[in-house]
Amino acid sequence: IYLLFQSLRQVSQRTISTASRRQFENRVPEKQKLFQEDNGIPVHLKGGVMDALLYRVTTGLAVFG
Repeated sequence: IYLLFQSLRQVSQRTISTASRRQFENRVPEKQKLFQEDNGIPVHLKGGVMDALLYRVTTGLAVFG
């Protein structure tokens, strides 16, 4: 049982230590630029195709519901 606990502890430490070293790209400035751009598109649709799809589904559910 001790060996099992020790091996599990080593695996968990390795997972945590490698996860903390990973670098994530900061995309906030890109998103801010996208949403602040004055291009005539409403803010709830500026996210792209997925936003438009969710908007239409929500509108359809509200109309038919």
